[in-house]
Amino acid sequence: MAYDEKLAQRMREALAGDPAITEKKMFGGIAFLRHGLMFAGVSDTSLMARVGPANYEDSLRRKHVREMDFTGRPMKGYVFVGADGLKTEEQLRFWLRRAQDFVATLPPKGEK
Repeated sequence: MAYDEKLAQRMREALAGDPAITEKKMFGGIAFLRHGLMFAGVSDTSLMARVGPANYEDSLRRKHVREMDFTGRPMKGYVFVGADGLKTEEQLRFWLRRAQDFVATLPPKGEK
């Protein structure tokens, strides 16, 4: 499956300068990781955001947002944001910040 390279590039630019952030091809798209923990990605034309349990319902109430359901079963704490919800840099940065803020509450990869 192809993914929106323009959206991926916008994300790279918004996240530039943070050495803790890496990217990796995953789920037929591309994922962005902070200290090894996935927080956002691009799948088809949508942004995938790991918003966590506390922001999940609020996120779903927002326009252009739907449950993330790669396997046909929703993944709680993850949402897809459609292209219409990412038209401005402010909208994109909101979702990237929300996802990064959640991942910052988790232990680094490899620690339990």
